[in-house]
Amino acid sequence: MNLTGASLLILALAVGFAFGWLLNRARVTSADVVCNQFRFRDFTVIKVMLTAIVVGGIGVLFLVHSGYSHYYIKPANLLGVGIGAALFGLGMVLYGYCPGTGLAALATGSLHALIGAVGMIFGAIAYALSFDWVNEHVLNVWSLGKVRLPDLTGIPDAVFFVLLAIGAVAAFYYIERKDRARS
Repeated sequence: MNLTGASLLILALAVGFAFGWLLNRARVTSADVVCNQFRFRDFTVIKVMLTAIVVGGIGVLFLVHSGYSHYYIKPANLLGVGIGAALFGLGMVLYGYCPGTGLAALATGSLHALIGAVGMIFGAIAYALSFDWVNEHVLNVWSLGKVRLPDLTGIPDAVFFVLLAIGAVAAFYYIERKDRARS
């Protein structure tokens, strides 16, 4: 199948709409659900994330191993990732959404999601304007270069993914068991 510009745009819009609809169906477009994840009261967000990782992993493995795609490996800049993760988590707690759930909530008409979306735009602009400084002073600290975990560990992609899927199933089982015990 050879998709062209217009077809790819339509496909991207359809997949984006479906993804947003699924986020809404999973209730992660509710700031209460996201905030309760950080309070350890509602584990819907982690369940959705684990499901997305496993489904996405199946898709990536299929596309790469069938020759339809290839890995685009970005440098593993550990300090940058650590700082970014801390800012992302702080933003999620303050905003009540991650960027994807925030935009999906915006599509449902949420006013506070709109305010956060404007904040995301300003944050992206601030990062773009400061990128040269960040690249020089942050991204080269603890940089491992263009590597993937399967490459670092020597574990084949398929085995690495199976281990990830087993971990996700174990996490689901543990979360469900704790939820039942709490109820």
